[in-house]
Amino acid sequence: MAAVPLLVSLALALAICPLVVRTLWRHGWTRANHRGARVAHPAGIGALVSALVALLVLSAFELAAGVGVLGVDTVAATCFVAAVALLGLADDLWGDREGAPRGLRRHARALVRGRPSTGAAKAVGTAALAVVVLTVLGFTGAELALAACVLTLATHGSNLLDLRPGRSTKALLALLSALTLGTLNLEPFTTLGLVLPPILVLLVPDLRERAMLGDTGAGAIGALAGLWLVLTLPMLGQAVALGLLAALAVYGELRSISVLVEQRPLLRRIDSLGRIHA
Repeated sequence: MAAVPLLVSLALALAICPLVVRTLWRHGWTRANHRGARVAHPAGIGALVSALVALLVLSAFELAAGVGVLGVDTVAATCFVAAVALLGLADDLWGDREGAPRGLRRHARALVRGRPSTGAAKAVGTAALAVVVLTVLGFTGAELALAACVLTLATHGSNLLDLRPGRSTKALLALLSALTLGTLNLEPFTTLGLVLPPILVLLVPDLRERAMLGDTGAGAIGALAGLWLVLTLPMLGQAVALGLLAALAVYGELRSISVLVEQRPLLRRIDSLGRIHA
């Protein structure tokens, strides 16, 4: 039964995500990517819708059949990822207006001056949601505070990486592979089984430059990555992860991650893997 959420979510994602991408195209919801090509945006809506539909379908099945398929942890984790994706959607819809602040420092200045941006609201909202979901998952005290910081910075880190097709999803896959092989802990595949499949399904149109995830998709990826970290690592491991995420945030504030990738042949090859335009 543990694999049921994962399989149901995958089946629904294969049907819903392509439909969302086509619908965005049909209604003119597009944006120019890094090459200037028009792509469907924000395709991360597909991940949001797929995960929520899977949650509703399995919840209805539980009520009708009287069989437990979803645990409290799975429901809480799915709601957290969906809520963070919604904050990203708000940033996609209203955060790109002319003169909107960019970067952590500019968002902070705007907040101090009484002009909160969607980016600042996203950061504060993510932190608050992290505390709620971690409390439901049984985190308390210092463990809760540390894990909440990891979740918040993981979401920000995903947004920093999502500047080229497939980059944030590839980083997620590398992270999940390392955590799974390093800890041999398979429980996150159950807890996060509703949100992982649609993100993977969207990798194809992302790489083929048919769609752009936007902050909606990047937020979902970051929330998923953060949860995977705190569900598999002890506090020491989380502290190390927090330090690395903080370093990424600082670097992204001061330098270009894309330039860094382009200057490193190995990173450049991995980054371009699977794209139709390297």
